Amino acid sequence: MQKGHGNPAPEAAGLAWNRILTYQDGDDVLILVANDDGYSAPGLEALVNALRPLAELIVVAPEVNHSGASNSLTLNRPLSVRTAANGFIYVNGTPSDCVHIALTGLFDRRPDLVVSGINNGENMGEDTLYSGTVAAATEGYLFNIPSIAFSLQEKGWKHLDSAARVARDIVERVIRNPLPVPTLLNVNIPNRTYEDLKGLRITRLGKRHPSEPVARTVSPFGEEIFWIGPAGKVADNAPGTDFHAVAEGAVSITPLRLDLTHNEQIIPLREWLES
Repeated sequence: MQKGHGNPAPEAAGLAWNRILTYQDGDDVLILVANDDGYSAPGLEALVNALRPLAELIVVAPEVNHSGASNSLTLNRPLSVRTAANGFIYVNGTPSDCVHIALTGLFDRRPDLVVSGINNGENMGEDTLYSGTVAAATEGYLFNIPSIAFSLQEKGWKHLDSAARVARDIVERVIRNPLPVPTLLNVNIPNRTYEDLKGLRITRLGKRHPSEPVARTVSPFGEEIFWIGPAGKVADNAPGTDFHAVAEGAVSITPLRLDLTHNEQIIPLREWLES
C-alpha cells in the first residue's frame, strides 16, 4: 500500500480482518465505502468498481442486509470484523457500526470521503430517517467528513451500471472540485440508461403520507405476529423536490443536515411556557 494508506491500526494487527483489499489506481484520495444491503450486494460491487480508478478504496459493510436500520449503533454485544474472499471487510452490525468502527478503530488514516450504496431502492422524503444507506453516510458526516449516499429508485438493480456511472461522475466532481464545507448528500438515481437521464438537480426532500398499516399474520406456533407495512404514498412531489426530479428522469441530489431543532417553534413555546 502506498504511504500506508488504509493500514489497520497497529494494536489491531492479527485480527481476522487484517487482509485488507484496497485499490491504488488513484492518487492520495482515500474513500471509505459502505452500504446497508450487505457486503455481497450487487450495488456495493458496482459502486466499488466504478470508483476504483479514482482513488484508494476501503470497503467496510454489514454482514447481512440492514435496510431500515437508520442510525442505530450496536451497544448490547461486541462486534466481529472479518474479511470476505473478495477483500471487502464486513461487520456483524449495522451500517452505522461499519463506518463508526472504520473511523475510530480500524485504520490509521481518516478517509477524505465516505460513500454509501448503491442502495436497492429509493431513499427520498421521510425514507432518509429510516435508511441504513443514508445512515452510513451520516456517520461519516458526524466525523466531519464529506459523505454521499447513493440509491437506485426502483428495486431489482435495473440499470445499475448507469447508476454506478452517475456515482462516479459525482464523486469525480467532488474530488476535482471539493465542496467548501463537509457536506452530506443524498443522491437518488432513476432506473434509466445513462443516456436517458435528464441531468442532475439539487433538490429538497419531498414528503410522504403516513406509512401503510402493519400486516398481521400468525406464526407456525400460533402466535400473532406483525410485518411493518409499506412506506406511505407520496404527499409532496412539487417541483424542486427529490420525488419530482426522479419522476422526471433526473438525478436528485439533496443536501441534508442533522440539526433537528424546530426553530420556528422556539419563540411560541417560550411564550406558552410563560403564559
